[in-house]
Amino acid sequence: MTGIRQEKMAELIRRDLSVIFQRQANVWFKGIFISVTQVRMAPDLGLAKVYLSFMGVPDKQVALAAVREESWRIRKELGAKIRNQVRIVPELNFYLDDSLDYYEAIDQALKK
Repeated sequence: MTGIRQEKMAELIRRDLSVIFQRQANVWFKGIFISVTQVRMAPDLGLAKVYLSFMGVPDKQVALAAVREESWRIRKELGAKIRNQVRIVPELNFYLDDSLDYYEAIDQALKK
């Protein structure tokens, strides 16, 4: 069960990370289109699990590894955006959101 504060913080981080990925994708990730699908916050607001979806990337694990390599830079940029709204900037853990691939596989199976 998540609290209202966790949900508000998760939405704030999701929105700001989406903007960061949109603006910095060309510089940091060679133009990969990255979308933030979901953010889940720990109860103490010190950890954020960020679920990412990659479009037009042949190997999504390599793209996820690139994002994890730059996580310190992403966290620093996020801290600059939300520093007046939070006490501490949460640690960011990035995960691959494969729900779109799952839905696509089910859709293909149903069409057969």
